[in-house]
Amino acid sequence: MPGTSPAAPRVAALVGPYLSGKTTLMESLLYTCGAIDRRGNQKDGTTVGDASPEARGRDMSVEVSAATGKFLGETWHFLDCPGSVEFWNDTQSALMVADVAVVVCDPEIERALTLAPLFHFLDEHEIPHMVFINKLDHTDVRVRDLMEALQGVSSRKLVLREVPIRDGESISGYVDLVSERAYKYKAGEESDLISIPGDLEDREAEARQELLESLADFDDDLLEQLLEDTVPEKQDIYSHLSKDLTGDLIVPVFLGAAEQMNGVQRLMKALRHETPEPQETAKRLGDLSGDPQVQVFKTYHMPHTGKTSLARIWSGSVKDGMSLGPHKISGLFRLTGHTQNKIPSAGVGDIVAMGRMDEVSTGDLLSAAGAAKSAAWPSPAQPIYSFAITPKKREDEVKLSAAIAKLTDEDSSISVEHNQDTNEMVLWGQGEIHLQVAAERLANRYNVAVDTRLPLTPYKETIRRSAKQHARHKKQSGGHGQFGDVHIEIKPLPRGRGFEFTEKITGGAVPRQYIPAVEAGVREYMKQGPLGFPLVDFAVNLYDGQY
Repeated sequence: MPGTSPAAPRVAALVGPYLSGKTTLMESLLYTCGAIDRRGNQKDGTTVGDASPEARGRDMSVEVSAATGKFLGETWHFLDCPGSVEFWNDTQSALMVADVAVVVCDPEIERALTLAPLFHFLDEHEIPHMVFINKLDHTDVRVRDLMEALQGVSSRKLVLREVPIRDGESISGYVDLVSERAYKYKAGEESDLISIPGDLEDREAEARQELLESLADFDDDLLEQLLEDTVPEKQDIYSHLSKDLTGDLIVPVFLGAAEQMNGVQRLMKALRHETPEPQETAKRLGDLSGDPQVQVFKTYHMPHTGKTSLARIWSGSVKDGMSLGPHKISGLFRLTGHTQNKIPSAGVGDIVAMGRMDEVSTGDLLSAAGAAKSAAWPSPAQPIYSFAITPKKREDEVKLSAAIAKLTDEDSSISVEHNQDTNEMVLWGQGEIHLQVAAERLANRYNVAVDTRLPLTPYKETIRRSAKQHARHKKQSGGHGQFGDVHIEIKPLPRGRGFEFTEKITGGAVPRQYIPAVEAGVREYMKQGPLGFPLVDFAVNLYDGQY
C-alpha cells in the first residue's frame, strides 16, 4: 500500500539433520529472492553456503553461513546452519537471533527421531518454527505417516498447510489448505494454478478442517465459528496462523523439493506473511531498552580481514567507525557466504559483520555502554572428544598457541588443555569430525599445520603394600667428598589421598637442613615410577640415616 513503511529485515535460520538439504534450500530461496542469478551446486562447490574448504571437502556445513535477499521489497537474512550435532554450537547461536526457524527434514520416517533434540531446544527457547519436508519429488511415503512420526518428537502441534498431488510415485503439486487452491510444479519456475483434482476433494476438506480445529484450540471465537458451522474468512485464518506461530503454539508444515524449486515460492510467501518482527524476537533475550542493541552470534578469524563479528541489530542503528562502548567498528559489511560487501550503516533487524572488534566475543550484547552477556544466551556444549596435537614444524610452537586462541574464540565448544602428566597439548571438542575440521582450519586459516593423534592415557602408579628402602650417596672428589645415607618406609594410602611425607629422625642421624632435600628427591621420583607413570596415593616416612 502507498505510504506503508517496509517491514524491518527478518531472519530465517535453516536447521535440520545432516544431508536434509538445508544448503540447497538456501540456494533456492536466494534465487527466488533474486539475490543470485543462478543456483549453485554442492558437488561443484559453487553454493553460497558451505564456502569454506573444510565444508566443501566434506559436502557438509561446518559453520553457520549468512546471506541476504529481497522478496517483494522486503529484506530477508538467511542463516544456513550445520546439521551435524558436532557443530551444534553454531546452530544454537544462530537460532537465538532468528525470527523463525525452518526445520528441513527428509521424507524418511526412521529419521524423524533425530529431530527430537532440535524441537526441544526450539520449544525451550520459544523460537517460532515451521517444517519443510524436503525431497518429496520422488517418494512413496505417505505424508500422513510422516506427520505422525514428526508429531511424536514435537511438543507443539504440527499443522499441515498443504496436501500433496501425486502422479504415480512422484508428487507433482499441492493443494493449499487455506486458499483452497491447487498448484502443479514446474521445474525452476512458478507453479501453475490448476483445479483441485476430484479424488483429492474429500482429503482436502478433511485436512482443512483439522487445520482449523488446531487453530481453534487457541482462539475461542474461532472455536465458536466452527461449532456453528461458519466458514472463517481466509484472511482471518492467515491472521491466526501468524499469531500462533509468533507465540510458538503451532508448527506449520510445508512440502517440497528444494533442488527442483518445488514448494520454495510457497514457503517464501509463508515466511513473509507469518514470521514475527524482530522486536518480538528480541523479547526472548530479556529487557533490551536503549539504543543501539547489537547481539553478536558468530565470530570469524580470516587470514586477510582479521577478526569479524557477525551480529544482529535489535534496536537503533550502527555505522562504520562508530563505537559501542570501548569497542570501535572498523568496517561494516554484509556477508554472502564468505564474501564481504562493505556498507555504510545498518538498522533494526539487519545482520551485519563488524570488523576488528578484538575484545568482543560470541554471545556479547553490545550497546553504548559496552558489552554484556545475556542471561538467556545458551551455554556452549561441553567437550566430549579429544585429540593431542603437535605442530609439524618445531618453529610453529609459538604460532600454535596464538592460532588456538583464535580457534576457541570462533567456536566456544572447543577448548585446549595442557596435560601435565603426559606433557601433551590436548584439543577438546564435540567429535572426531569437529576436531578434524579444527585441525584443518589451523592450517588453512592460520598457516599452522599440526599432527593429530589420540591422547595418551594419563595412567597413575601406586603401591599395594608397605616396604622399606635404603639408599646411599657417596662421591669422592678430593677433600672431604660427599656422603649421605637414608632409610625410608613407604606405605599405601587410600585412593585420592595423594602424597604424604613425614620424618621421625632422632639423635641428628640426618641433619634438619638436609631433610627437605630428601623430600625433594622423593617428589622427583614420583613424576615417573617404575612403569613410567606418576606415583600417587602413598606415604613416605624418613626414619633413619647417616651423613
